[in-house]
Amino acid sequence: MAESYDVIIIGSGPGGYVAAIRASQLGLKTAIVEREHMGGICLNWGCIPTKALLRSAEVLDHANHFKDFGLVLQGTVKPDAKAVVGRSRAVSARLNAGVGFLMKKNKIDIIWGEAKITKPGEIVVGKSSKPVVEPQHPLPKNVKSGEGTYTAKHIIIATGARPRALPGIEPDGKLIWTYFEALKPDVLPKSLIVMGSGAIGIEFASFYRSMGVDVTVVEVMPTIMPVEDAEITAIARKQLEKRGLKIFTSAKVSKVDKAANSVTAHVETADGKVQQITADRLISAVGVQGNIENLGLEALGVKTDRGCVVIDGYGKTNVAGIYAIGDVAGPPMLAHKAEHEGVVCVEKIAGLPNVHPTDKGKVPGCTYCNPQVASVGITEAKAKEQGREIRVGRFSFAANGKAIALGEDQGMVKVIFDKKTGELLGAHMVGAEVTELIQGFVVAMNLETTEEELMHTIFPHPTVSETMKEAVLDAYGRVLNA
Repeated sequence: MAESYDVIIIGSGPGGYVAAIRASQLGLKTAIVEREHMGGICLNWGCIPTKALLRSAEVLDHANHFKDFGLVLQGTVKPDAKAVVGRSRAVSARLNAGVGFLMKKNKIDIIWGEAKITKPGEIVVGKSSKPVVEPQHPLPKNVKSGEGTYTAKHIIIATGARPRALPGIEPDGKLIWTYFEALKPDVLPKSLIVMGSGAIGIEFASFYRSMGVDVTVVEVMPTIMPVEDAEITAIARKQLEKRGLKIFTSAKVSKVDKAANSVTAHVETADGKVQQITADRLISAVGVQGNIENLGLEALGVKTDRGCVVIDGYGKTNVAGIYAIGDVAGPPMLAHKAEHEGVVCVEKIAGLPNVHPTDKGKVPGCTYCNPQVASVGITEAKAKEQGREIRVGRFSFAANGKAIALGEDQGMVKVIFDKKTGELLGAHMVGAEVTELIQGFVVAMNLETTEEELMHTIFPHPTVSETMKEAVLDAYGRVLNA
């Protein structure tokens, strides 16, 4: 007889494991199916290990500018690629083990293997085709079940996404990398081409440049980080180029030639000219696609669109009892969006009152390059496209005392308000630690805070956060320190 649950979740990434914990808290008998490693891409190959790498890069950048702070450093500071990668993998392993502990603490069964939904309310789990990758990521000790048939009234798909490949420029693991290979190079390449300047591409470009690698970025859109406000990305680009990155926009890699230990990219620019750029390695960072294959979705009639499962604001698909959350359910493909979707989905399943659907317009985006970029809401261009009358405020880090004291005075905060209502439509930042600051505007938007309330909020001094208030004041002609 098949073991039965209230909720079965396929995938243990941020969306999956958080949904499982919330389901258990609400008294639902819960199991989670995982085929490879607890924590999914985010903990093992994405958010967390990349931030560990970028922290090493940040420390190295500071060390190389000790003189700017009146300090004397004896000897030369240079990166040890093996040690940098080792630290990153250790951070990942620690959090991976932590997810297993949370499953045990919350009495959630872990079913190891690959799941297929055979009909609403039933899954069959087969042997995993993706065995555990690394010895520091062993199977959790609290794995209760494995291959077999399981039933649940509610099945949540949280299988995440994987790197997208362009025809003819498919990653080979040696010369053409995805973020998997870029995260743990055996040795640092001397030169690197990064194809794509979204968050993944630009973070790796920033990291490798800090490590002393000659980096070239190729982006098909007119600006880098194309989902961000153009004024913010222009500042980021200037700073990245000042650090030595070479950036091509409105350009595409049309062809790649491989040699024994190098690649030559044929870069076609908007004017039709083609330039050949040779480098040791190329990172393909042209986006990701949902893991929707081999789940039985097509046979069940679950609606998909452009490689992702179609859902409503509560994670429901068009088939009763089947839900999807996180990257597999479409953009924005961010861990924190997945976590929130998981909680909303489970609370709706449990019948809690006043469960609000996920509002994708209030999901913050963060890019952890140097300088950092963060945003929430719509850009100035989007507001104008919607025909809104707006007020725009800006404030430079160059006029902020704390930023100057930190030696981080290159940055800006930009806010966009509805001229008639005072509603905060968007906030966009570039500069030091803006990924930690953006949550202030996220909270403000979630609480439907007006410009008047923000202007009367007291920000501590001296902090970089004061740039946020000054930007609001600037939108209404009341800026104080500029």
